[in-house]
Amino acid sequence: MTQGDRVESTMLKLKQLSRMLPDLSRLELSLGEKGYSRITGVDEAGRGPLAGPVVAAAVMIPPGVVIQGLDDSKKLSPARRDELFDEIAASGAQCTVGIIDNYTIDRMNILKASLMAMRKAVTSLGQPPDFVLVDGNYTIPNLDIPQFALVAGDAICASIAAASIIAKVTRDRIMDKYEELYPEFSFSCHRGYPTRKHFEELKEYGPTDIHRRSFRPVEEILKQSSLKF
Repeated sequence: MTQGDRVESTMLKLKQLSRMLPDLSRLELSLGEKGYSRITGVDEAGRGPLAGPVVAAAVMIPPGVVIQGLDDSKKLSPARRDELFDEIAASGAQCTVGIIDNYTIDRMNILKASLMAMRKAVTSLGQPPDFVLVDGNYTIPNLDIPQFALVAGDAICASIAAASIIAKVTRDRIMDKYEELYPEFSFSCHRGYPTRKHFEELKEYGPTDIHRRSFRPVEEILKQSSLKF
């Protein structure tokens, strides 16, 4: 069997397993049976906010290591995410992040920026993966590594769930720091997402340097401000 046949066979197996909604370790175990040992999960946080960066994480959990309680970061409380962040870091897993700022997001669009953040995270790993599992509909461009995109992967794949936690906690901490720079905005509460409180702050104070000006709500406020002069 050629390398291409091996990868195609593995992709088919992963599709079958993902439909079964397996436990969080089954995808990695299946890849291990195919001979892959440096399996890396990738996820991002921050596609929807009106401000701040998009952050992606890549996590390579060592074979045989089980981190209890992993799940989609959105389903976990902030306190539990922080606990798991520390547990992942202490587990021996390799963890890296890729961060793309709001200026780059405005220049290239949020999807391309998210994929760029993912690529940065993966290529920053000290040891290159031999298989990458990506949360969502898209694989990572310009990455010469076998990979598989898995919708809702953070709910059914251990390494993607770990990446979702690392990305989410990292971005939340960045936004907490931004509140110190922009105290008129409650970034530690809404983290830049389009909440009612955030809209009220935008209307009262106008966009900051970290707001995404290509996003329609920010763009509309900027237009309204320009009409006043």
